[in-house]
Amino acid sequence: MNKNKLTLKDVALQLGVSTATISNAFNRPDQLSAARREAILAECEKIGYTGPNKAAQILRKGRSNIVALILADSIAYTVSDPVASTFIKGVSRVLQQQGKHLLLYAGDSESILDVVDFVDGFICYGAPRNPKLAEEVVRQTKPAITVDFNIDGLPSINIDNEKAAYEVASQAIANDDHVAILGLRLIDSPSTCRIYDSPLIEVESSISHRRLDGYIRAIEEKGLIIENDWIWHIPESDRSFAKQAAKEVLHSSPRPNTVLCMSDIIALELLQSALSLGIKVPEELKITGFDGIEEAERTRPNLTTVCQASDKKGEMAATALLESRDKDEILPFEIKRGETF
Repeated sequence: MNKNKLTLKDVALQLGVSTATISNAFNRPDQLSAARREAILAECEKIGYTGPNKAAQILRKGRSNIVALILADSIAYTVSDPVASTFIKGVSRVLQQQGKHLLLYAGDSESILDVVDFVDGFICYGAPRNPKLAEEVVRQTKPAITVDFNIDGLPSINIDNEKAAYEVASQAIANDDHVAILGLRLIDSPSTCRIYDSPLIEVESSISHRRLDGYIRAIEEKGLIIENDWIWHIPESDRSFAKQAAKEVLHSSPRPNTVLCMSDIIALELLQSALSLGIKVPEELKITGFDGIEEAERTRPNLTTVCQASDKKGEMAATALLESRDKDEILPFEIKRGETF
């Protein structure tokens, strides 16, 4: 008999016991004596049977103890990002305490339909690269929650990104400043570039656009105007993309004296590029970041940034999903005043 196709009934016949006895040996050890269970498991091992079909069990019970975390980007990119990796740690900590498991699902995947039957719920961390995934999450019936973006009809966990961006920009900008913005995923382009007249994407749901709103509100309150050719689109919070934007900003004429960055990774790359060119920070160039990663505190001069507790956000997301909360949560943030303005 093909070992790979052994069924519970096949094994029960070979061992001369009931299917319930085999099932109990694997799933309900309290129903058998220790010696009886060990004997049955040993016989199963000899014939190559590893237990009842897990997929069938999940479908029958309607519970897998697995939570899917849908990422905004590829898994490789996300786990290398300090903000995202800290968030994942927070999610994992709560799930482990509750005896649950975590499945990372790439935001550039084609569909969630191949896993929807085998997980207990979804946490969507950032708007997925493939917008079809968000649509599928809404249509399926398992519990779901969004973080750092919004989907109508689903509870979300965010900070007030517009307010945070407004506050840090208000502190940095003087009435006579020339301001530039280094933004994240503002337009549909795989390359670093100024946004010019390109249409903005994901305007309603994206936290990047809420940050842009906050920056622009602060700029206008100072009596200043910022044109689109002084706003950069950076496709990922990645040093290589940020380096290109930093180079363009620092070699612009006239060069801005205040640059508002939508992530600490971008801000730190701009800072290092400026220092390498002999530009004094903050005397000649003021820089703000966003996120509050550890590297922002260690660098010199250390970065002024918006701090959000990504690990706590992860814990909150996992807890909210497991408890089936249906209300939005707005978490606190802090402006960490460093030495870059």
